Amino acid sequence: MKRFKAIIFDMDGVIVDSEPLHERAFLEVFAEMGYAANHGVDFAAYYGRADLELWVDFVARHRPNQPLEELVEWKHSRLVKILREKQPIFPGLPELLEKCAARYRLAVASGSTHRVINEVLAMQNLRRLFLAVVSAEDVAEGKPAPDIFLRSAELLGVEARECCVIEDSAAGVAGALAAGMSVIAITNSLPAEKLARATSIVGGYAEIERLLIE
Repeated sequence: MKRFKAIIFDMDGVIVDSEPLHERAFLEVFAEMGYAANHGVDFAAYYGRADLELWVDFVARHRPNQPLEELVEWKHSRLVKILREKQPIFPGLPELLEKCAARYRLAVASGSTHRVINEVLAMQNLRRLFLAVVSAEDVAEGKPAPDIFLRSAELLGVEARECCVIEDSAAGVAGALAAGMSVIAITNSLPAEKLARATSIVGGYAEIERLLIE
C-alpha cells in the first residue's frame, strides 16, 4: 500500500467487539418496552451508523410513549453497563495500535457517542495512543457521509489523501472513500462481499500489520 501519515480507526467492530453488544442492549430495551417480538429492526443495516438513526426509524414505525431523548439514554446506559462487564477489546488490537502509534498519527472516528467512546478507550489504557477522537456527535452527518473522517484528518493536521481508515462496515467504507482516503476493511462484522469497495479487505489484525507496518 502507499505510504500514509495517519491511520483513522473506527471503534465498534474494529477496536471493540461491540456490534453484538449494541444489538443486545437494544434488544433488552425493546423487550422492556414490549417490542421483543416485533421491533422490526435489521441491526446489520445500521452497522457504522449512529444510534440516533436507528431510534428515529423505530419511533417512526412504532410511535412509543417515550420521548426520543429518553430512548437514546436508555440504550446508552444499558450498553455502558454491558461494556464494563465484558471489556471486549479484540485480541491483537492493542498490540497493533502500539505499533501504529510509533509510526503514524492515530485517530478514532466513531458513530458512537463520546460517552461510549470514552468508556471503550479507558480499557487497557488505549486513549493515550490517539491524538484525536471524533464522534458522530461532532459532525453534521454521520457515516456514510465523509464528515467524521474529514474532521479527524483536520484534527490530526494531515491531508485526507494521507490517511488510511480501518473499518468494518459498509457505511464506514463508503464514508472513508467519499473523504478521499484509502480504507482497509476487516471482516469482523460483515463478510468480504459486503465490503468489496474497500481498498483492501483483511480477516485479522496481523494482515493489517503486514499492510501498514512491515
